[in-house]
Amino acid sequence: MPAVLASGVTMLTTLLRQVPYLTAAEVEEFVALWKRPVVLQRHDFLVQAGQVEHNLYFVVSGVLRIYYPSQDEEICVGFGYANNMVCSFPSFVANQPSEYCLQALKKCELLAISRADFSAFVEQNAGFARFWRTELERVLVGRIEREIDLLLPEPERRLERLLKRSPHIFQLVPKKYIASYLRMTPETLSRLR
Repeated sequence: MPAVLASGVTMLTTLLRQVPYLTAAEVEEFVALWKRPVVLQRHDFLVQAGQVEHNLYFVVSGVLRIYYPSQDEEICVGFGYANNMVCSFPSFVANQPSEYCLQALKKCELLAISRADFSAFVEQNAGFARFWRTELERVLVGRIEREIDLLLPEPERRLERLLKRSPHIFQLVPKKYIASYLRMTPETLSRLR
């Protein structure tokens, strides 16, 4: 078993065993579906705009940025960290081309599960349907928090809210991408830090 697969299986199993309503057998069956290891080097793309997202990924190590490529700039809309799931979500659920790019900011190791395997398992397993619904609720709350951040006119408040939610971000992500995420210039971010 490749090292990425072995460590990813261990991490994912440990994470899911913390969910009280999932049985050990359910966790084992689900984790077995995460068959494909993916290794990205710095600046490699996991998904590019225009591609259809066919997989959900569990980040074993590394950090990815999720951005919208506009004509004038790349607008950072989020990040994917170790021990979290990531994908171009609108593309994943709608089976449509992605509007977003997912790019490695450093070497990343991930595990992939296909949309077909994931959907079939969740449809047949009430515990995992509940888990997925809980995850979607958590992500939705995060998106609402992000929307509030973007509506705040004061860059100081946007930074303050981000640091409250993700105090580790400056250890993982280059400042220029954090600035893009906060919708401010890198110079403004440097002044505020």
